[in-house]
Amino acid sequence: MSDLRWSVALVDADTGAAIRSQDGDLVARTAGVGTLLLLTTAARLIVTGRLSPAERLRRTAADTAGGSGIWQHLAVDELAVRDLCQLVGSAGDNLATNVLLRRVGLETVRETAALLELRDTALLDRVRDHRGPDDPATPSTGTAVELARLMAAMAVRRLIDPDVSQLMLGWLADRSDLSMVPAGWGWDPLAHTARGAPVRLHHTTGVDAGVRCDVGVVVGPWRTVAYAVLADWDPAGPDRLPEVLAGMRDVGGELRALVF
Repeated sequence: MSDLRWSVALVDADTGAAIRSQDGDLVARTAGVGTLLLLTTAARLIVTGRLSPAERLRRTAADTAGGSGIWQHLAVDELAVRDLCQLVGSAGDNLATNVLLRRVGLETVRETAALLELRDTALLDRVRDHRGPDDPATPSTGTAVELARLMAAMAVRRLIDPDVSQLMLGWLADRSDLSMVPAGWGWDPLAHTARGAPVRLHHTTGVDAGVRCDVGVVVGPWRTVAYAVLADWDPAGPDRLPEVLAGMRDVGGELRALVF
């Protein structure tokens, strides 16, 4: 019996109708996908005037986390909130995530999750290089159905309100990780947001040992489809990564066919 668990959901963003669900309510580890709630919280605070996008935040030794990101390679010690949000959205920047989360607060992120009526999708912790017995076992969890519906709400400007949705769409437009669902589209990871392009993608990804997740919305000439593809398996077992990436690429082909 395979230890690989899939949770997949495709939703028509304009109508809210489910297109496909495969164990869509299964709760999976989602790694960095939990930053969607952090970014939504930051956008909500900015729109309501509780957080200035120009406020500068300084990194500290306690915020340090390896893995994905750009800021760890830069000399600058302070960045504006708007820049941190862009780094989290486009590069899954772990250091920027920790600094922004320290400013916003995990409890405020939980308030956002409650406002969105999320039951199983949550940001549980900051990014850590090592997880001890007293730390959450994973930084975030989620279900494909909840995440796809969150993306659908963003696409139609109903993620809390139009201004929050617009900020989120901007932060998620330049994601450089195209290794999963859009892997077969032939896009340049660093330049795929040209105006007038027939297909636009706003998405985020999550990567950890035994975890690959891709969550977003595809805007095409005929249709807008929100999706969440979550794969969760035992990293101590057989190597599932080739199978997972092939499966995600297949979903990408399905999405292209739906929006054209």
